[in-house]
Amino acid sequence: MKYISTRGNIQPVGFKEAVMMGLATDGGLLLPERIPAIDAATLSSWRQLPYRELAFRIISLFADDIPANDLKRLIDSSYDSFDHKEITPVVKENGVYIAELFHGPTLAFKDVALQFLGNLFEYLLKESGQKMNIVGATSGDTGSAAIYGVRGKENINIFILHPHGKTSPIQARQMTTVLDANVHNIAVKGTFDDCQNIVKELFNDLTFKEKYALGAVNSINWARVLAQVVYYFYAWFRVSDEVDSPITFSVPTGNFGDIFAGFVAKRMGLPIDKLLLATNENNILTRFINEGDYSIGSVVQTVSPSMDIQVASNFERYLYYLFDENPARVRDIFTRFAATGRMDFTDEEMRTVRREFASRSVNEQETLDTIAAFHQETGYLLDPHTAVGVKAALACVTDGTAVCLATAHPAKFGEAVEKATGTAPPFPACLAGIEQLPTRCEIMEANRTAIEKFIAEKAR
Repeated sequence: MKYISTRGNIQPVGFKEAVMMGLATDGGLLLPERIPAIDAATLSSWRQLPYRELAFRIISLFADDIPANDLKRLIDSSYDSFDHKEITPVVKENGVYIAELFHGPTLAFKDVALQFLGNLFEYLLKESGQKMNIVGATSGDTGSAAIYGVRGKENINIFILHPHGKTSPIQARQMTTVLDANVHNIAVKGTFDDCQNIVKELFNDLTFKEKYALGAVNSINWARVLAQVVYYFYAWFRVSDEVDSPITFSVPTGNFGDIFAGFVAKRMGLPIDKLLLATNENNILTRFINEGDYSIGSVVQTVSPSMDIQVASNFERYLYYLFDENPARVRDIFTRFAATGRMDFTDEEMRTVRREFASRSVNEQETLDTIAAFHQETGYLLDPHTAVGVKAALACVTDGTAVCLATAHPAKFGEAVEKATGTAPPFPACLAGIEQLPTRCEIMEANRTAIEKFIAEKAR
């Protein structure tokens, strides 16, 4: 399997090189030259597989330059730190199926991919004898999951930028209480989009990128998306065992990475009816799907901070397919977007979008009301991001079955849950005492030059 750029200006590379490259050297995002098609017989044969084996079957289709035994070992060990034997179990509450993706070490769905990516990086660096400096931006969950995926690993430094004061307190502490020498947290005085822009600029500076061997853990790294494809298959098998109706996945998202993994699963042949994109008040993606309006607005701070994003970095991968795999069209629309802050689409393109996706924006009060009502009716606690997905599903899925992706444990957003229900969520054992732990973090302006200098000073 070879990988190409959405912008069309690199020679095809293998999976291993794609993982290490992160962002394509022409500024685009990497994608496989083709997405494998899974027939009905293969789907049937996968139905009862345990999670680790299913992950191996799917990932091996895209990673054929790693020996099968090595790949299986990397995948198996990636889920040893999860506290549920099913890895991503599915529960049913009040007629809604919920895929719990928060059973990893940092209690967020990012663990599913980043435990694997950390092991993959370590394996590839040992094979090549090289060192890597990971640089990533986070709106809350990617940072801690990435840090836990590589903390203490040989030949890796990690630099995580997060918006200062704009994550939940638990999210911030999960990052900044990790004191391993290879971990560096940078709290940026700005928004997630400021953090993401700085990271992209660093990766687009090819001289800096090559000198300091930068590696990517954001969902710009294809391996992140690939690992997330697996839980769509796993959840679909669990739910379709119980229902015989069209299945829609409701996905709370800000950066388009998680829902793009669902798009890949559907393109492979998984019989998903619709992908329901659920946003909070930072609703650029909802405006795009419902109105054809993809234009930058101001970031609004909400109780679902991981979705407080305007520019969705993974959206470019979807556009490549929307534009019939035409990289020239991708390059053109991003050139115009850089100049104007908006994208324009044809009527036919928007009809294509709406065949694949539906969308609903959920405001702050609706989010809190959903947490409260769902808890009162079922006893089940939703974190605010999952509540956005549940509210969207309850409002939009009138024909068929909804599967909502639960992206974080409610304890990570205890203030919002307590505000909604009057009761603080119980703390899992892995968070016990985290408020008292020492922290280490650099608070910096949203200035690329200063951050670049800090990375250069600390880099391996």
